[in-house]
Amino acid sequence: MSPVEAGLLLAAARVELADGEVAELTRRTEGWPVALYLAALSVKAQPAAKRVGLNGRERFLVDYLQSELLAHLPDDRVAFLTRTAVLDRMSGPLCDAVLGTTDSAEMLEVLERSNLLVIPLDRQRDWYRYHPLFRELLRGDLERRESELVGELALRAARWCQDQGLAEAAIGYAMDAGDADLVARGVEQAAISVYRSGRLATVQAWFDWFDGHGLIQQYPAVAVLGAWTQALGGHAAAAERWADAAEWGSYGGRLPDGSASIAGWRALLRAKLCRRGVRQMRVDAELALTLIPVGSLWRAPATLLVGIAQLLAGDLGVADRVLAEAVEVAQDAGATVAASVALAERALLAIGRQDWQDAQTLVEQARSVVATAQLEECVTSLVVYAAGARVAVHHGRLDQAEQDLARAQQLRPQATHALPYYAVQARLELTRAYLALTDVAAARRVLGEVEDLLRWRPDLGTLPEQASQLHAQLDQVRGEVIGGAPLTTAELRVVPLLASHLSFREMGRRLYVSQHTVKTQAMSIYRKLGVSSRGQAVQRVQEIGLLAR
Repeated sequence: MSPVEAGLLLAAARVELADGEVAELTRRTEGWPVALYLAALSVKAQPAAKRVGLNGRERFLVDYLQSELLAHLPDDRVAFLTRTAVLDRMSGPLCDAVLGTTDSAEMLEVLERSNLLVIPLDRQRDWYRYHPLFRELLRGDLERRESELVGELALRAARWCQDQGLAEAAIGYAMDAGDADLVARGVEQAAISVYRSGRLATVQAWFDWFDGHGLIQQYPAVAVLGAWTQALGGHAAAAERWADAAEWGSYGGRLPDGSASIAGWRALLRAKLCRRGVRQMRVDAELALTLIPVGSLWRAPATLLVGIAQLLAGDLGVADRVLAEAVEVAQDAGATVAASVALAERALLAIGRQDWQDAQTLVEQARSVVATAQLEECVTSLVVYAAGARVAVHHGRLDQAEQDLARAQQLRPQATHALPYYAVQARLELTRAYLALTDVAAARRVLGEVEDLLRWRPDLGTLPEQASQLHAQLDQVRGEVIGGAPLTTAELRVVPLLASHLSFREMGRRLYVSQHTVKTQAMSIYRKLGVSSRGQAVQRVQEIGLLAR
């Protein structure tokens, strides 16, 4: 049933629920009419304050499933149903491995034909699942009748999935079984790829499991990955706690990326968090490069961090060459986060040397990586949006600049002192973009965030000096008297376009006003600035910090 049909059924049973509650109930029951009707009975039997979502252990549903379905089945079939209820998805081989049998594929086919709420997941009938409410009922029966089997069945499923390369499923079953060693092995293998796919919540749940069980110091490789993830999630305190845990203990054997020891992972994490300043960041990143093997997914971020350390130290030429290498390594390895950041960093270097065309090309490449890899909500994309905003303002594309600034505003809270160079550098570039747009209030607000970050991490190379220079520009703007009269909002929108190649006619098209209106506003700007030409106006607003050079 659809939510509309479900609402009609509930109304016929004299149960009135809000549309949102009907939609949620339909989702939970997957539109199964019997379950919807039983839910109506359950709601009628409960006080209004206890009207909650239906689950597989609801009395009416349990009675129905027990009496109408399970009571008529032979014991061996009931045992199959309850024992395989530990599985999210079922296949013949997986069920055989869990149950120690050889005929599970045939059993699944029989159950599906018997309309026992077994749902095929592919046309070949290789994989199945139970209706979620039915599975909850079966799992409850298993825990009541054979509770001692639950962990062992889950462990068998975890081992089978691991052998088949189904890392995520193996982790889930190992967590269910409480086997920390098996969970750790799976997380070490899968965390990077799952994170790169954009499923940060999945990875976070794995680390929450270790944290909740007090295990983070027992598994240093997991702790490295956990600290990395916490930093990218904007959880500074948690990132530091996990990073401290990562320095404890040893790791036997090779790591999943082929590293001979965990020293390279630890060095890379120290460089990433930059807790001891830029000089140590560079030392750690270079050490990581010597220890992490070619072909490892960690090579790209290690190369990127070497380049960023060079940039922060003021070695701009070297930084650009290393960052170009980082782009190549990242693209070869499919390390999309590192690729997007390296491209954005190179764009900022191009802006610094006034090569706006190269900057635009690099920003477009970074945007493409972000869009293709769906990294729009990844905190490291903040530097992409900052670079994009600066390029867009310079070329007079105000709509694009505003879009980039809006996206950056959403990501800024995630950029904490856990990733101090990203957080500070991106905000400095955003401040410059706001100044170029003559939005002094926004520029001052973002620069205030930089002050807070620098209190946590003052040793960030050239960034503190850049912050001081921007403060001086803002102070000058604050005290600047422009011809005794401020620029109007309409005139402020024209200012960035004066520095572009656009004619008054083209500016009018951008701003949806006439050519005459733009010319009138430009003349007013010249008069207030005390200049007589477009070039002099651009120079003047650059001098007082209202437009980037």
